[in-house]
Amino acid sequence: MLVRHPGQGDWGLGQVQSVIGARVTVNFEHAGKVVIDSKRVTLVPDYGTDRP
Repeated sequence: MLVRHPGQGDWGLGQVQSVIGARVTVNFEHAGKVVIDSKRVTLVPDYGTDRP
């Protein structure tokens, strides 16, 4: 699944690598691999509708 971090737009598009409990590991274009606590941050799905 492709996602964006609502508070870190400069990280770019991220691809979810794994979900274990509330821990979501995402590989972002400009920030690399980041572990997100989904209890604190709600990632925004990116369906690619605004890209060519």
